[in-house]
Amino acid sequence: MEQFHATTIFAIQHNGACAMAGDGQVTFGNAVVMKHTAKKVRKLFNGKVLAGFAGSVADAFTLFEMFEGKLEEFNGNLQRAAVELAKEWRSDKILRRLEAMLIVMDERHLFLVSGTGEVIEPDDGVLAIGSGGNYALAAGRALKQYAGGQMTAKEIAKAALEIASDICVYTNSHIIVEEL
Repeated sequence: MEQFHATTIFAIQHNGACAMAGDGQVTFGNAVVMKHTAKKVRKLFNGKVLAGFAGSVADAFTLFEMFEGKLEEFNGNLQRAAVELAKEWRSDKILRRLEAMLIVMDERHLFLVSGTGEVIEPDDGVLAIGSGGNYALAAGRALKQYAGGQMTAKEIAKAALEIASDICVYTNSHIIVEEL
């Protein structure tokens, strides 16, 4: 699976709660930080679904709109909307050129959606994408396993991004956390 740079998105389902965090850095090429406060995590479908993106901003906005349309079409069925988005994204000649990945979640499901047709639901309720994704994923899994009873989903999401921002040059510490 292709790795997209210049962001980190982390999502977790933990103790009956859901949270998604994203950093605010927008990088132009490999050398210039253009913005520090971008919002890459959003609530969709009347606040019942969270979505976060890594990749090209214009492509991500297109995918947010398409995904929200699929949610409306399938009456909030996250799994069906994610699968239909991935199918359309992969099969359309123009859409398949979009350079982004999405994490989407509701209270019951958590999925990674890509333009290669992937719709992946993790076994452990933890996902991360972007250039700092592996750092956030490792941190989040450790926090969930070893401090899980003492931390909320929101606290784990924020801490995982803080750890990633200390390691990844494409991830900053302006963190936005949304929760369900």
